[in-house]
Amino acid sequence: MTQIYELEERIAHLMRAVDDLSDVVTRQQAEIDRLTRRVEMLMQREAEREAAQSGGVILGDERPPHW
Repeated sequence: MTQIYELEERIAHLMRAVDDLSDVVTRQQAEIDRLTRRVEMLMQREAEREAAQSGGVILGDERPPHW
């Protein structure tokens, strides 16, 4: 009977650990999503700033003016 009790106790601890890890993953995913949105916003702002400075369209293979 003690073996069953020990197994039940271990399962309870494992279930708690899984729940805790699930909460951590959920929080991390929310943070990743927030940071991804911020990076996209900053990239958009930088592209707009560069376009305004150069007065033209930015091409991916365009060489900088000093070349």
